[in-house]
Amino acid sequence: MLGFLFGFNARLGRMHYFLSTIGLAVVMTAVCLVIAGYAIQFTPGGMPLSLGLMAWPTIAAVVVFSWMTFTLQSMRIRDIGWDPVCVIPAWIAILIVDKLVAGKIPAWSLGPEQHGTIVGALINLALFLALLFWPGGDHEHPMPTLGDTRRKPDEPSHRPDTESAPAARIARAGARFGRRAF
Repeated sequence: MLGFLFGFNARLGRMHYFLSTIGLAVVMTAVCLVIAGYAIQFTPGGMPLSLGLMAWPTIAAVVVFSWMTFTLQSMRIRDIGWDPVCVIPAWIAILIVDKLVAGKIPAWSLGPEQHGTIVGALINLALFLALLFWPGGDHEHPMPTLGDTRRKPDEPSHRPDTESAPAARIARAGARFGRRAF
């Protein structure tokens, strides 16, 4: 079930991942503008902006955006050849440990208002670059060697000489083929 919900079994190439990420960012920007416009429209004049009007739509948008981002990353990680069920929890665990270390040892954090260390930032950068630039795994055929650059034609299957299923059905019909049964 999680495979269908989060795309654990699907694959997404580099270009499709890049374009999907940009498309998702554009859609979420439009959703944020609609939420802000709704809050501004229904706030009485002269009153400060009501956060109560934006709370539930914002929470729903964050959940949908997180789910879509998670699904895109899972599909791309699967295309690379890694197992997203292992990689994503490890990534989340590293982020949690990084935040805890930055909170407990402020000298190691990126700055006084940052909640991470340089190690966490480099790991995030490496995973981001891997998702964008790592070549997808060839799951159908192995990669050709350097000396063999010509494409080989597809070979016919080596099955024993048996009749195909439609031919066997036609042969069984024999004389009854084309007649009406009473």
